[in-house]
Amino acid sequence: MKVLVLFYSAYGHNWEMAQSVADGVKSIDGVEVDIKKVPETLPQELLDKIGISQAQKAWEHIPVAEPNELADYDAIIFGAPTRFGMMAAQMKSFLDSTGGIWAKGALVGKIGSVFTSSNTQHGGQESTILNFHTVLLHHGMLIAGLPYTFEGQSVSDEITGGSPYGASTIAGADGSRRPSENELSGAFYQGKHVAKMLSRMK
Repeated sequence: MKVLVLFYSAYGHNWEMAQSVADGVKSIDGVEVDIKKVPETLPQELLDKIGISQAQKAWEHIPVAEPNELADYDAIIFGAPTRFGMMAAQMKSFLDSTGGIWAKGALVGKIGSVFTSSNTQHGGQESTILNFHTVLLHHGMLIAGLPYTFEGQSVSDEITGGSPYGASTIAGADGSRRPSENELSGAFYQGKHVAKMLSRMK
């Protein structure tokens, strides 16, 4: 049983979440996990200007996924920041290139799940994941979210991401806020949840 954690991250928030998701997957015996990233689409000059190039050095060792590779996995957990209430263009561009495996029905019946980040608490986290689900449904995937059995889902004494649709983190207006312990715990739980579902299906 193999799970892919596929992410895009500009400043590291989704990279941190991806690692916690992968740790959650690995906590279930018999389930393997790989972490891969989607290609960057912004020009190098802009990446340098807004500081993304420097941030992305932290995960430059992570391999870039090829669309056909998605068919090799039993479950895929996607992570991408929100851009105006929808997934970042880098992830959408990658998904737009999966027409070949869509035509073969290569992802039908596999588990799909999504986590995200946004600058503010109400900056489109839920709409991003729900919009993302549309793509997964077109591929015939079975959608897994973040159940309320994750107790951090009901935290009310701190600002935190997370919804029944998937784990999330708040980056802050300037990107300086890092994923909190509760948010990382949600990501771990989501990875574990997907791995448990996969184990039961197999």
